[in-house]
Amino acid sequence: MAAAANFTTEPTMTPSPLPLIAILRGITPDEVRAHVRVLIDAGISQIEIPTNSPDWLGSVQLALQEADGHAEVGAGTVLDIADVDRLADSGARLMVTPNTNPLVIAHARSRGLDIAAGFATASEAFAAVAAGAQRLKLFPASQFGPGYVRALKAVLPADVPLYAVGGIGPGNLAEYLQAGCAGAGLGGELYRVGQDAATTAQHADAFVAALRRTNA
Repeated sequence: MAAAANFTTEPTMTPSPLPLIAILRGITPDEVRAHVRVLIDAGISQIEIPTNSPDWLGSVQLALQEADGHAEVGAGTVLDIADVDRLADSGARLMVTPNTNPLVIAHARSRGLDIAAGFATASEAFAAVAAGAQRLKLFPASQFGPGYVRALKAVLPADVPLYAVGGIGPGNLAEYLQAGCAGAGLGGELYRVGQDAATTAQHADAFVAALRRTNA
């Protein structure tokens, strides 16, 4: 009797999420589903709704429903512990801050959130990491430039990803990645208040294409 053939199945590899955070500042709950859908379709799977948007928590909850596990959804411009708790209680995981507040960062870490903490100086960056931030967000990055990123990377912990946020577009994304940034947050160059989902899709495609050219 012939021996049975020994078939091995190669494991299915899930692609790593692109290191891009979409910032939907000013979006409203009635708009959010359409924009989340086109972002995910473009390959962007980290989505931030700033707390200074209308009914930001309602938009986060709708974004979570639309993403259905295919994107990490959360809030940005998180400034106080009360909003940390609202965010964590919603089931979202991503939290982005514009500043370095160790008390807010430490509380967010205790609630199990994935924190990208905003900073401008090396001292602020080290304080954010000490408080528990898993990622760092240089803001506003365009005011500092890629040279500043290279200088920071010489001293910051190598295992803490650094994201550039503020003034990052498809045309200059590569400069920040080549300087040492792990990724970027995409603000007004991706989405502006009142913009339709088709325009968001076009902008998202341009960012993803720029990222892939850099990584090619």
